[in-house]
Amino acid sequence: MDNNDILRRIRYAFDFNDSKMISIFAQAGHITTRAEISNWLKKDDSPDFSSLYDKQLATFLNGLINEKRGKRDGVQPVPEKKLNNNIVFRKLKIALNLRDHEILEMLDLADITISKHELSAFFRNPEQSQYRTCKDQILRKFLQGIMIKHREHKSQKPKE
Repeated sequence: MDNNDILRRIRYAFDFNDSKMISIFAQAGHITTRAEISNWLKKDDSPDFSSLYDKQLATFLNGLINEKRGKRDGVQPVPEKKLNNNIVFRKLKIALNLRDHEILEMLDLADITISKHELSAFFRNPEQSQYRTCKDQILRKFLQGIMIKHREHKSQKPKE
């Protein structure tokens, strides 16, 4: 999946404004500007569009983990120079403090069903024989499930 698309989907799912996005990058020790954020979020055919590199997305995801769970003591994790869908999936799982059954529920919300064993294969070490590469469709559906779950809670109005 394209890094810019992942960033757009996360922003939409949690309804982050530019200031919040800047704050999340800062949580991981990266200073960014409103213009950079804006250019990363533009459509690919826009003249001001700017590609989001793997290290920048990894920094954002590390900042999201710090934002949602608090900074851990000691040395902060170094952002990966090369990302894949499995790493993005794992970082989102950590940031949202999700258990396997919660991830499976989110995938169900997005109309995709996988087994718990298939899910655990995404989080294994790539050298293990049970490791499975996370395809774009799975990550896309997971992000869609996050969006459905988190935006649904915001749109629900209290009953009178």
